[in-house]
Amino acid sequence: MQNKKVAIITGGSRGIGAATAKLFAKKGYAICINYKTQSTPAQKLTQDILDLGTACIAVQADVSIEEDVNRLFSTVDKELGTVSVLVNNAGMLKPQSKLVDMTADRINEVLINNVTSYFLCSREAVKRMSTSTGGSGGVIVNVSSGAAKSGSPNEYIDYAASKGAIDTLTRGLSLEVASEGIRVNCVRPGLIYTDMHADGGEPNRVQRLESIIPLGRGGQVTEVAEAIYWLASEKSSFSTNNYLDLAGGL
Repeated sequence: MQNKKVAIITGGSRGIGAATAKLFAKKGYAICINYKTQSTPAQKLTQDILDLGTACIAVQADVSIEEDVNRLFSTVDKELGTVSVLVNNAGMLKPQSKLVDMTADRINEVLINNVTSYFLCSREAVKRMSTSTGGSGGVIVNVSSGAAKSGSPNEYIDYAASKGAIDTLTRGLSLEVASEGIRVNCVRPGLIYTDMHADGGEPNRVQRLESIIPLGRGGQVTEVAEAIYWLASEKSSFSTNNYLDLAGGL
């Protein structure tokens, strides 16, 4: 019998994912850190969590690929137990560009990585969590973005559109599985200090835009992690189809 809750954090080797993995570990969860290419930071984070005295594994998988997702969840089944919480966090950002300069390859890569991955991982989590198939229920937390509302004009509307799709996935799936013991919620981080901005070609983007944030600063990854944990915890037991904006008032 499984005696510990299990959390899978996709894109868990850095930024929001890493902070979330650490927080869940401190709360007593067994952790699976999923990563695509960042092996060194994923292994270091795994050791840090093991040092806290809780079970942790790192699993390389491109979660936009069906076979990799199946392998990821099967590995967790065998090594940690049935997933209790899935945090869909994996994603990518391409260099800033206007739509007129975007290629089909770029657009498709962003959508497949940022949208298909959430669908596939959610599918495997639901199979295991659903009370209709003998599961014990569970929680899915999707990491969207404030870009879903702003559209990120002149920078990356492809990324923004992918996050808009995640908002829609959250609503549809939450209503689909509410009667099966599964809650599905979403966080929408705004301008957060993470190295993901370097992927977009502007490492100091948050600093440049701080003046437009009503709270006068960017957010920290630990603040996003706390929101994710709250949505996954029993303290939010009556919350599903909920969207929690973490954008400093934007």
